[in-house]
Amino acid sequence: MIDHRRLRVALLGAGSVGSQVAHLLLTHAEELAERSGAELELAGIAVRDVDAPRDVDLPRELLTTDAESLIVGSDIVIELMGGIEPARTHILAALNSGADVVTGNKALLATHGAEIFDAADQVGASVSYEAAVAGAIPIIRPLKDSLAGDRIKRIFGIVNGSTNFILDKMDREGLSADEAQRIATELGYLEADPTLDLEGYDAAQKAAILASLAFHTHVSIDDVHREGIESITADMIEGARRAGFVIKLLAVCERLAAGGAEGADTADADGESISVRVYPALISRDHPLASVHGGNNAVFVEAAAAGDLMFYGAGAGGLQTASAVMGDVVSAARRHIAGGVGVGESPRQNLPTAPIGRIMTRYQVTLEVDDEPGVLARIAGILSEGGVSVATVEQTPSTDAEGRAHIVIGTHRAREQALSDTVARLQASDVVERVVSVLRVEGE
Repeated sequence: MIDHRRLRVALLGAGSVGSQVAHLLLTHAEELAERSGAELELAGIAVRDVDAPRDVDLPRELLTTDAESLIVGSDIVIELMGGIEPARTHILAALNSGADVVTGNKALLATHGAEIFDAADQVGASVSYEAAVAGAIPIIRPLKDSLAGDRIKRIFGIVNGSTNFILDKMDREGLSADEAQRIATELGYLEADPTLDLEGYDAAQKAAILASLAFHTHVSIDDVHREGIESITADMIEGARRAGFVIKLLAVCERLAAGGAEGADTADADGESISVRVYPALISRDHPLASVHGGNNAVFVEAAAAGDLMFYGAGAGGLQTASAVMGDVVSAARRHIAGGVGVGESPRQNLPTAPIGRIMTRYQVTLEVDDEPGVLARIAGILSEGGVSVATVEQTPSTDAEGRAHIVIGTHRAREQALSDTVARLQASDVVERVVSVLRVEGE
């Protein structure tokens, strides 16, 4: 039975996602009331410009530029403005007034998440953020609720659809990076300024959120090692294909034990640290992530009891992301009807973040060398001196007038710092003309 209590909902932002959220609130009011147990009244929509064109026609009387007044007296505040300010100020004001907050603001949570969650805990309000990571894919709630009693060992996956679209085009159609980026821009996968996507910032923000939730610690964007796809070329894509791999931009979050083959020197009293990183990596073509095409996202979760889980689906899109927002809105409404304080974040540990040099993985190193006797032996010697063990070697014969060839070396598992130091020695040697690329291997 529907409780005829009416909940006042304030919406901040009416971009591609916000417009769709407003549309769902207005056109699905009866269904939402049945599911949440209360009438959800859209009290207003705060925008920068009431006359700006929008994807969805919205009642003009609901539009306002006065977000502060709209927040006052609201039960649920949906923040979809994006950016740090004024979103941070508005969210803190909403929480201090006792409202529950629903947001999709990954940049804000990756930077000021600790402050926001602490503010919510102090007043017994909730902050829900399913839409902040992987669009329509339910990943936040499973980590927060369904897997709360388990121990998450590792999370890795594709959390940026724009770069996945580009790399997929390069791999499946043989396009250059420029050609793939042009198509991505034309289809709306990339903004006019693609820096956030191409340089890995977007994925790093999401990695910080996932790591914070999975490992019950505070991780900010500054803790994430970040590399983008700017240096990925068609030749690198083809080289990966010959070796049985595909290149994907991956977010990797994992626990590391102190010492040992998989450890880090930095660890807490219980002997653990975490690694949070984003970079283009090689994935076996037999791995499920290799089959994630176009703008889709996929996240692998490795849990101690539940085992391996995969979450897959649309990682972006106004309507798809609005679906995630509305799920959080319904949950917040149910909490209001049931009474009680909001479900806060789990108690936080203080796990240190290990530097990238402490991770262990396999690598594929491509070198440009003079095609002459003894070169391979000298390279093998430098690798051995650096403690890097060779697993495979492939040499392509020289095709240029200078008589240079490419040697592709696959290593056994090695520590990043050892590999990096060894590559520097190779580059400085007289036997290597150029280090073409160094790619990590993940998913093994």
